[in-house]
Amino acid sequence: MPRLRFAPSPTGALHIGGARTALYNWLAARHDGGALALRIEDTDLERSTAENTEQILDALRWLGLDWDEGPISQRAGVESHQQALRQLLDAGAAYVDPASAEDVKAWKLEHGKGRGYRGPAGPGGADAGAAIRLRVPDSGETVVEDLLRGPISFPNQASDDFVIARADRSVLYNFAVAVDDAELGITTVIRGDDHLSNTPKQLLVLAALGHEPPAYAHLPLLHGPDGKKLSKRHGAASVQELRAAGYLPAAVRNYIALLGWGTDDDTTLMSTEELIRRFRIEDVGTSSAIFDEKKLRWVNGRFMRELPLDEYADAVATHLRTHPPAAPEGQVVPEAGDPDFRRACEIAQEKAQTLAEVWPLIRFAFGEPVEDEKSWRKVMKGEAPTLLAAAREALARAGAFDTASIEDALTPVVAAHEVGAGKVYQPIRVAIAGSSVSPGIFESLELLGRERALARIDRALARLAETPAE
Repeated sequence: MPRLRFAPSPTGALHIGGARTALYNWLAARHDGGALALRIEDTDLERSTAENTEQILDALRWLGLDWDEGPISQRAGVESHQQALRQLLDAGAAYVDPASAEDVKAWKLEHGKGRGYRGPAGPGGADAGAAIRLRVPDSGETVVEDLLRGPISFPNQASDDFVIARADRSVLYNFAVAVDDAELGITTVIRGDDHLSNTPKQLLVLAALGHEPPAYAHLPLLHGPDGKKLSKRHGAASVQELRAAGYLPAAVRNYIALLGWGTDDDTTLMSTEELIRRFRIEDVGTSSAIFDEKKLRWVNGRFMRELPLDEYADAVATHLRTHPPAAPEGQVVPEAGDPDFRRACEIAQEKAQTLAEVWPLIRFAFGEPVEDEKSWRKVMKGEAPTLLAAAREALARAGAFDTASIEDALTPVVAAHEVGAGKVYQPIRVAIAGSSVSPGIFESLELLGRERALARIDRALARLAETPAE
């Protein structure tokens, strides 16, 4: 059975690149009926914190990426690490070396360029205050059989006998990772290609311990639209920031799965079940993929529009609870069960691309509108007062105040004044919603109701009378 692992370091939040690595491991495990272990590589005592670990776990849970084993603390493997260290020392595959950095530099100057440092040929020193190095063969190559790139060779002669444990016998990263992967029986390691230089060292450790190596796939790092390494300047940098921005977990899974991987038929929108069915790690490309938040927004908007209305309203309400908007005085964020809230969500569903965009579109119905002076200056000029007054009279005379009757009332106003529909509808929109951006104007008026809609139009007309439009 395939066994994979996701092994983040808890030195910060889970960023987009780490989320993609987690997703690819998860998809590969689920596609092949394998198991996924979660290992927290927390041996960096200065930077690893319990808070960062919880952030990572929270991000994985939000993404819907479960695991079969763990979370396993790498610190908890100290005894296994020490046992493996003793095994290599006893076999002569590792040795105590008191050489200083200056000694190593002098050795390299003496033996010429391109030669990796080699310590004493015998069992090494017995100095308890010295580091422990792994013996690297003088000849041959260490070959990384990469599932994406094919075989990558590293000449052994160019590699130092590298340090695997400090003077206090605490082991270093490459040794701990190799021992942990062997202990967990990992068959496939999927990680970023910034780890590629570590892989030959881990292979040498595994060989010295007599373990079969896993298969490796080194993912190209993500870049921003400007072609530079992905960073916060390109938008949301962490999973928590994506959640705060109002993205859906399913949409994020879909989008980041496509950052380097794709289907033969270039399908863009896929359910999680389809991702699991179609994903193969061997199909991931070797070029850096571009994370573009504009494309993520498009994918998210498509997912939002596909949600059943009740699920949509629940998702919006949950987002408003967990990320409360700065509502002005008199504006109340409604509950998911509020019929007006459900209707407001319904008319915003086609327009909003993220959960965070819904409230600014519908808040005009739950308190006084937030006035956007830029919209006012742009729209409320020229013949806007005349058209708004005509629209007000038509709305006052309308029969039932529903979408159809509102449209029937306003259409003649547009025709009578021989203007584009926007010349009539935009002043209404600014008057009732405070902004030139809102859901459909007929639906917005119906949601607000005749009395409130006319009162807001009257206030706008009064303001225009006091300060005539340009």
